[in-house]
Amino acid sequence: MKEKTILDTLADAARARVEENKKKKPMEVLKKEAKSLAADTGFPFEKTLAAPGISVICEVKKASPSKGLIAVDFPYLEIAQQYERAGASAISVLTEPEYFLGSDDYLREIAREVSIPVLRKDFTVDEYQIYEAKLLGASAVLLICAILSEKELGQFLKMAHSLGLSALVEAHDEEEVARALRAGARIIGVNNRNLKDFTVDVKNSVRLRALIPPEVLYVSESGIRGAEDVAVLYKNGTDAVLIGETLMRSSDKAAMLQELKRDCHE
Repeated sequence: MKEKTILDTLADAARARVEENKKKKPMEVLKKEAKSLAADTGFPFEKTLAAPGISVICEVKKASPSKGLIAVDFPYLEIAQQYERAGASAISVLTEPEYFLGSDDYLREIAREVSIPVLRKDFTVDEYQIYEAKLLGASAVLLICAILSEKELGQFLKMAHSLGLSALVEAHDEEEVARALRAGARIIGVNNRNLKDFTVDVKNSVRLRALIPPEVLYVSESGIRGAEDVAVLYKNGTDAVLIGETLMRSSDKAAMLQELKRDCHE
């Protein structure tokens, strides 16, 4: 029997949470509400990532399993507005409550207050969560190859697209990149963090870039510490970087964002 990883634990917690939520609001009710919203969104998350230069997805995150509490003081709306003013391309909001201390309310309020696209960062294990994301005001959802079968990945992608939501499909290695492409991913994110032991290697994104065709948007996630990392990724053809902890720990988020993009000019 394979050893249970933190990712398995997070996926199990998400399944339990979905079952609880289904008791409060049955799937059919949620589905009907989500489908009543406009599906012809124009996919703003994809559009912003496809813009010239490197796009930065700035993350609103209170805690993580690897780092513990990141932000004791957590004025999430203010943080999101700072990101927008600083020139963020999109905002990623953690909604996982148990290990990341996230909340659906954070996403709902942030999506209402900012005009840039918002990604729901959670552990999607059930179609219920995609309908939830639509109702919360997200422009995109995260789909993680490591916790989904190829069949689920394909189904969830189609469902997200039918609702006007983009999907950031996260891969960690060659096999997962191949699965993401077979499933029809339009955006692939490579996580530089090994979720088995939490080691981080930005070269993971550099190495896997060659496997992804130019028409698929490419995002590097996790462990990006400074302008040097961003410049290396940009030169390697990365469309966007997702940055959380580095920005969350910075007292001047606008200055940090400018610094990160320092060496990325057309």
